[in-house]
Amino acid sequence: MWQSIRALFFNPRFLLVVYVVSAVFISVQLVLLGSHLFVLWTPSPGANDDIMNRSAILQQFVGMRFTEYNNYVVFKQSFFHLLHGSNLYTIYPAEQWDLYKYSPTFALFMGFFAYLPDVVGLSIWNLLNVVTLFFAIRMLPFNVRTQCIILWFVANDLLTCLANAQSNGLMCALIVAAFCCLQNGKLVWATLWLVVATYIKVYGAIGFCLFLFYPGKVRFILYAILWTVLFAVLPLVVTPFHTLVWQYHNWADMMIADATAALGLSVVGWLYTWFGILNSKGYVSILGVVLFLLPFVRFRMYKDEVFKLLMLASLLIWVIIFNHKAESPTYIIAVTGVAIWYFAMPRAAWRTALILFVFVFTGLSGTDFFPHFIRANFILPYKIKAFPCILAWCVVFGELMLLKRGENVTSDLQPANK
Repeated sequence: MWQSIRALFFNPRFLLVVYVVSAVFISVQLVLLGSHLFVLWTPSPGANDDIMNRSAILQQFVGMRFTEYNNYVVFKQSFFHLLHGSNLYTIYPAEQWDLYKYSPTFALFMGFFAYLPDVVGLSIWNLLNVVTLFFAIRMLPFNVRTQCIILWFVANDLLTCLANAQSNGLMCALIVAAFCCLQNGKLVWATLWLVVATYIKVYGAIGFCLFLFYPGKVRFILYAILWTVLFAVLPLVVTPFHTLVWQYHNWADMMIADATAALGLSVVGWLYTWFGILNSKGYVSILGVVLFLLPFVRFRMYKDEVFKLLMLASLLIWVIIFNHKAESPTYIIAVTGVAIWYFAMPRAAWRTALILFVFVFTGLSGTDFFPHFIRANFILPYKIKAFPCILAWCVVFGELMLLKRGENVTSDLQPANK
């Protein structure tokens, strides 16, 4: 019996079914929960400068009702705002809570969902997040057993993403898929996935640095320019040119204003809540960029497969922990990076302890695994979810700087059996 359970646990088809059923179940549950009345709250320290936490903004939402899948509503409504020539980047208290922060192109893409009943559209949206992530992880150069373990490892954070109807599963999938396409010399697809990621969330552009490890750099740049221009003008199918330029101007203004807001589940937020260090955002960001780029000076390692996997892991973790707007649902990206690091390196007791630390205090920190009292008084106020990934990234950085070419090849690194 145990052998049968074990075989099922490491069966990709079974895992795909689990992912699909979970996405549909959560979507239906969110719709059935209906709406709730907006309640004013006192912004937490470090969040006072967040756009949506300003008193004048909050007052406009008093008395309004919002669904439990508000992020999807924001995405869906953006298509109608684009279609009608309305400002995509302002508040609409009668429709949704929160600002739309994505590109006009993403708003156009949401036209595929806009006219569907919410229970159908939300299910398809969440399915898009889980299916793309599933197949992206299946593309990684690990054996099938390892791929399945990674899929189980990230499942809880993926569920958090689905419960918030966010795009982070898709974002993670696009970056991982781009890396795998680069590994296989598929530059057209690699650049397409990275451009799509960038037009969803601008930090997806960090994935373009991966092209340094591969031949065909001129073709990569040309394909990237082609896709970027194409996606930039795509909304012209539903909006005039001058309106589209105005939307991009509004997007830039909103991003600049948003760049000064909040601390999030990030290095900056952790430094503030643990050590009382405030106003460190600029210094931390500069230091983070320098440290992230430092391994790229190791030119002789560019052809090393383990080094490239560690750079992918570093990128996935870094883009979250140094993001001042990072939230719990975004950590599906970081924990995927942690899993890639772990299985790219040889087994060691301390590495196993670290990944378990990440699983418990990042993956399970927002669940009933911890009593409500601990979550409310310890985990949430002290940004505990962020700390294990911050620690893991420091380890990944150290291993990137110390790794020697051709060493540390593990049995997990095998051509994947599709």
